[in-house]
Amino acid sequence: MSFSEQRLSTGWVFKDGEDDDGEAWMPVPTVPSVVHQDLMANKKLVDPYLGFNELKARWVNERTWHYRHEFQRPQVPVGGAVSLVFDGLDTFATVRLDGETILESSNMFLGYRIDITKALASKESHVLDVIFDCAQSKARQIRDQHPGHRWEGFNGDLSRLAVRKSQYHWGWDWGPVIMTAGLWREVRLEVYSARVSDLWPQAQLAADHQTATVTGVAELDAVTPGSYTAHFHLSLRGQEIARQDVPITADQPAQATFQVNHPELWWPHGYGSQTLYELSVTLTGGGIELHRVSKKFGFRTSEVIQQQDKHGKSFFFRINGVDIFCGGSCWIPADSLLPSISPERYRKWIELMVAGGQVMSRVWGGGIYEDNAFYDACDELGVMVWQDFMFGCGNYPAWPELLDSIQQEAVYNVRRLRHHPCVVIYVGNNEDYQVQEQVGLTYNYEDKNPENWLASDFPARYIYEKLLPDVVAKFSPSTVYHPGSPWGDGKRTSDPTVGDMHQWNVWHGTQEKYQIFETLGGRFNSEFGMEAFPHMSTIDFFVENDADKFPQSQVLDFHNKADGHERRLATYLVENLRMATDLETYIYLTQVVQSETMMFGYRGWRRQWGDERHCGGALLWQLNDCWPTISWAIVDYFLRPKPAYYSVKRVLKPLAVGVQREHHDWSAVHAQPPTRSAYTMWIASSLSKVVYGTVELRFISVVTGHDLRPPTLFQNVSIVPNGTTNIIKDGVIDHIAQPEPHVLAARLWVDNKVVARDVDWPQPFKYLDFSDRGLEVKQLPGPVSGQQVLHISSRKPVKCIVFEERENVQLSDSALDIVPGDEQVITATGVKKGDPLLNFRYLGQ
Repeated sequence: MSFSEQRLSTGWVFKDGEDDDGEAWMPVPTVPSVVHQDLMANKKLVDPYLGFNELKARWVNERTWHYRHEFQRPQVPVGGAVSLVFDGLDTFATVRLDGETILESSNMFLGYRIDITKALASKESHVLDVIFDCAQSKARQIRDQHPGHRWEGFNGDLSRLAVRKSQYHWGWDWGPVIMTAGLWREVRLEVYSARVSDLWPQAQLAADHQTATVTGVAELDAVTPGSYTAHFHLSLRGQEIARQDVPITADQPAQATFQVNHPELWWPHGYGSQTLYELSVTLTGGGIELHRVSKKFGFRTSEVIQQQDKHGKSFFFRINGVDIFCGGSCWIPADSLLPSISPERYRKWIELMVAGGQVMSRVWGGGIYEDNAFYDACDELGVMVWQDFMFGCGNYPAWPELLDSIQQEAVYNVRRLRHHPCVVIYVGNNEDYQVQEQVGLTYNYEDKNPENWLASDFPARYIYEKLLPDVVAKFSPSTVYHPGSPWGDGKRTSDPTVGDMHQWNVWHGTQEKYQIFETLGGRFNSEFGMEAFPHMSTIDFFVENDADKFPQSQVLDFHNKADGHERRLATYLVENLRMATDLETYIYLTQVVQSETMMFGYRGWRRQWGDERHCGGALLWQLNDCWPTISWAIVDYFLRPKPAYYSVKRVLKPLAVGVQREHHDWSAVHAQPPTRSAYTMWIASSLSKVVYGTVELRFISVVTGHDLRPPTLFQNVSIVPNGTTNIIKDGVIDHIAQPEPHVLAARLWVDNKVVARDVDWPQPFKYLDFSDRGLEVKQLPGPVSGQQVLHISSRKPVKCIVFEERENVQLSDSALDIVPGDEQVITATGVKKGDPLLNFRYLGQ
């Protein structure tokens, strides 16, 4: 008999688990779902994303919830079996079939398979009940049962540490307290006599890249012993290139090895194609096809290079022998109600990363092991994935039952993800070693006895340095494992000479000026950030009353979960910009600060890539939001890019020119202007070959728009591949001879085209007069339907012209600096005929 499946997506009902009223059942529109979605569909809950409604939804967090589904027994031929499969239960779930308990779950990150063949045999109609206990209450009970553990950490109710549930559900400094429960991933019945329970394509690429092998390992789940054959097929772009038939038994997995000559490689986008091969296995028995499974994979090598150099110990990624500067961003779950993220929405997020020049996404350890659609999109579009295990900001306990659950979780998810070429590293946790340092938990790096770790007040060291690396070594041995983020070989997590680091002394910590961000980095900067408001259209969505649309309104503060955000945001605004009280201008000013902050960090750290890989990568916090909010995201909940998205995009272009004068700390000298300033100019390249270009540097008055000296041209410049080319190392500006405030404007031409620009401004902006800029924006029909071309010019330097973000309209660029004599052209795609012209705003407008 052939394998068949029946998705149990409709026909469910649910109710409050404490409500005994037989009339209390409500319909569930579709599964997967969580209870908040189902309550909203039944008009029992207002949208928790609007206004203060999160508070009105808190009662949902405190209940148990009962889901029920009645189904007919599927047709099961003689010798067949039926499995009930749950891909995800959130979180404490008791599953009953016809009143008999068949599963008790306490881990959201696990999938489950239960053989229910015998249970279905006695009758045709069956009742499936899933009771979700209150995770909030259960967590507190477990915490109370373990008073000897030191419950330490950042963010949320720390009883969360006892529960294998997505940690951001307890609230984070960017997200609400929404404790979901429900059938959050697919539920189905599978009928079979034998099936392929796992297929693992193990790809190996030769050092010279001229040959590769893939060994397919297929495991069998058979109801009865028999003679089975696994028919392996290797395909490329739908065309079979090899096949092999191998006997298979439940005790002896089938293994087939294929050699591929001159393989096409998988590369991060911008470095080559994202070629995916497909390995499939068809299971037959008695001449009948029983089951077919296929997985896509890529041929590529992935290394993290950690070697001693003049800066300490390096930390950078090498893919297929090529060093990759990992410019990218950290990823949090894209919704607090996880089933609402469709595959199409996942893909749009990854498309935004690619369009923005980002090559790495860090899946953060307080969220989830993401949906298959996320990794599929990263595979297909060429985004590398740094995959945290799901531990975040805490001192996790490690009693035996919990360790067993974590072991199952790690095995389940590594097996699920290991064929994806995008996954280049597994990392043990997010900031748990920082918690260890800050609260003084025991940690002796020289002690290598795992039993001692379990007996200490930092028992989770056993998870990060024993359990998880063992799982990765066994189930995905070609993938690098790193104990934590940040982590540096037993040195302090803030040590800039080793490992990766989270640099939060801009915004948090010592609140350094963002202009010096490049001096604060380490070998790999895996977190850093600056808050900004989303666009006004997003504010309009969640602020229900117009009277609340002012910068310090209570509802706006409520939607910003960051501790001390009022003081921190005000500090960076007051230090740098002239303040405003109307909301739209205030929104824009916060976005300017975020854009400038990200630019200073990325520009300087990418330059350091060329200095013996001093900085191996920069992953900003954060790409996205889980609800409509005010946060560090550079793209908001509705996929609307903030200006910082575009500033990062420009710095990460394959060729980027940079010009920067030294930082003059005006606050330290009571706003005294400098007399002299050093400046430098360089080109950063991610190209694989030398190219030649022309670089221009202009000194342009902010006041008049005139050039204060003739432009300087550097012609036929040989641009170092995959590195940095220094153009000017020791430039000096004499501010006494040239007292007029002026910008340094750099352009790079390659093949007679301007491929990169950079503009360095006098700091802070609040001291500059931005009146009468003479800005002109011409919006003309584009060469193709649905496109507008915007021609932007000015008589005087213009800072950060930002165009509105419209639904289904993509901008090629925004947040631009414009200087006289250098018209810039951008395109807006998706504009409908008759649509009004795009609105825009610039600094000092």
